Amino acid sequence: MTDGARVATRPGVASREAATHCPYCALQCGMTLRETGGRVEVLPRQFPTNRGGLCQKGWTAAELLDHPERLTTPLVRDPATDEQRPASWAEALDRIAAGIRTVQTGHGRDAVAVFGGGGLTNEKAYALGKFARVALRTRHIDYNGRWCMSSAAAAGIRAFGVDRGLPFPLADLGRAETLLLVGANPAETMPPLLRHLADQRERGGRLIVIDPRVTATARQADLHLQPLPGTDLAVANALLHIALTEGWLDRDYVADRTTGFDAVRRTVAGYWPAEVERLSGVPMADLEATARALGTAGSAIILTARGAEQHAKGVDTVTAFVNLALALGLPGRPGSGYGCLTGQGNGQGGREHGQKADQLPGYRKIDDPAAREHVAGVWGVPADDLPGPGVPAYRLLDSLGTPDGPRALLVFGSNPVVSAPRAARIESRLRDLDLLVVADFLRSETAALADVVLPVAQWAEEDGTMTNLEGRVLRRRALREPPPGVRTDLAVLADLAARLDAPVDFPSEPRTVFTELRRASAGGPADYAGVTWERIDAETGVFWPCPDPDGPDTPRLFADRFPTPDGRARFHPVTHRPAAEEVCAEYPLHFTTGRVLAQYQSGTQTRRVSALRRAAPDAFVELHPDLAARLGIDDGEPVRVVSRRGELRAPARVSTTIRPDTVFAPFHWAGAARANSVTNDAVDPVSGMPEFKICAVRVERAEP
Repeated sequence: MTDGARVATRPGVASREAATHCPYCALQCGMTLRETGGRVEVLPRQFPTNRGGLCQKGWTAAELLDHPERLTTPLVRDPATDEQRPASWAEALDRIAAGIRTVQTGHGRDAVAVFGGGGLTNEKAYALGKFARVALRTRHIDYNGRWCMSSAAAAGIRAFGVDRGLPFPLADLGRAETLLLVGANPAETMPPLLRHLADQRERGGRLIVIDPRVTATARQADLHLQPLPGTDLAVANALLHIALTEGWLDRDYVADRTTGFDAVRRTVAGYWPAEVERLSGVPMADLEATARALGTAGSAIILTARGAEQHAKGVDTVTAFVNLALALGLPGRPGSGYGCLTGQGNGQGGREHGQKADQLPGYRKIDDPAAREHVAGVWGVPADDLPGPGVPAYRLLDSLGTPDGPRALLVFGSNPVVSAPRAARIESRLRDLDLLVVADFLRSETAALADVVLPVAQWAEEDGTMTNLEGRVLRRRALREPPPGVRTDLAVLADLAARLDAPVDFPSEPRTVFTELRRASAGGPADYAGVTWERIDAETGVFWPCPDPDGPDTPRLFADRFPTPDGRARFHPVTHRPAAEEVCAEYPLHFTTGRVLAQYQSGTQTRRVSALRRAAPDAFVELHPDLAARLGIDDGEPVRVVSRRGELRAPARVSTTIRPDTVFAPFHWAGAARANSVTNDAVDPVSGMPEFKICAVRVERAEP
């Protein structure tokens, strides 16, 4: 067996292989699955993003295919016992359809909501948006990607006129003389990406990391800036202030390719390095060294991730770094630019084709009359029948079961009981529903609350496409059929649409759905009209926009112009403001969250993989030794982290990797260790992104 490969077993199955992609993060590493005699083996595959490498999560991904906790029959809640029991598909689907009709008859069409996920294929994301707007005719649909990249997406649209996480190929990272990572820890979140950072280092490049923790990535950096959580915007403005003072502005680029710079110049004039050092804790010398490394480099890239974005001012924070990139003339040049590291597997494609509350396929706005006419024409319904915009994810979930909110919710590919901010409140809202339906392949914490649970196929059991962090459309290939009793999400949506007497058909074959998606996206910002499965196979993926099957795709955006009405990028002045919740005598510490290498998202999958469970068995609370000593807490001792919204309990991990005024916990665990019991539900006014990355807490000993 190849080193690092893992197997799952199913007796009596002939040997076969599938060239596919990892089911986890947006790097979408290439892998080969081989099944021999019922044993599924993960093998390396050369692909541009990972070049044969996989992280521990990828190597162990096949273990879930035949996991003993795999759902293979629908479950319905018995009113007599309030317990979930096995049911036939007919009973489960009939119960869902009847429940939807009852709710909509009594409370209106918008009383039913849909909540999707950033791990769904493009075909499923597209079908889910169509199902909400055509079969249910509800405006209430959003997805967990709202908590992943929405602030960067809004900032990208604001500045560039389009949102594509990386507007250049991933290989450009290796060509950058200076690479600035802001709130990103790819050494733990997407380890194969470090091969590109190694290329950069081998060419003599300089890596700078901005992060309040000394992460595995920060330890590899030439320079690490360790700001107070929530002060990244001030740091970005200080970097631009220094660049302007030192004369590193690319005047020709700013004059020829941008608008609005003068207002930004006036704003950043007040961000003196000494003042930002006082505010953020980052020494002036480090601010100056960072600005110099960016401003004097022949090529430079600025990347943001969740650490900068998951704030109530996340859009403005990303905008500040985009302003810096534009002032230095970086976007559109090979080996240079601004980009965002997307988190979830299809975080990019998942938001392009209709899961977001305000969007239609092709990244069209749902309140644009021309967009409505085009998509309605593809769907075969009157444009006036399409609902208007809904509300962002947290507002949607927080309204569930209330007098003016939805009374029923259908969840596909998400686990908000663990992943939502102020999670105890959201769990209570889910319990208040008249009907909760969850489609999943494992019994997540959200599925455990459901009235109906539908067992659906896994990544190795269905064909489809994904769009990775570069905007590269990829092919996910099925290795085998789903086990008996399991259906695909597309088949579920088709069956429900038929039971609800939808006015049009909902195909369940993914290739057919993708063909329709291509038509629906044609002419939109995310134009897939020229992308075919055959072309993906022939070209190792296809970069959008690609409007013509016989024409070129677009690996690098912004080379000649930006997709704005005048072809210019837009500067926007932004100012620092405090976090939504500041520390006080009762809650004197800052709390922040993040990931660990061996776990992923809400942990529904990874907490069930034996090797990953051994590597990261439990949650923890990271405390600086000075803080631990002041509180009288020893390493490994159980502690409580308490905020105004709730608490988490986990063992202390005493470490110098965290600031003395800040505590950290990973968000992959449920129950008493649920980090999102503590986090703040304040949201960015533009993107709807919750403030996961900072709130005020106190830490105290907990009873063992």
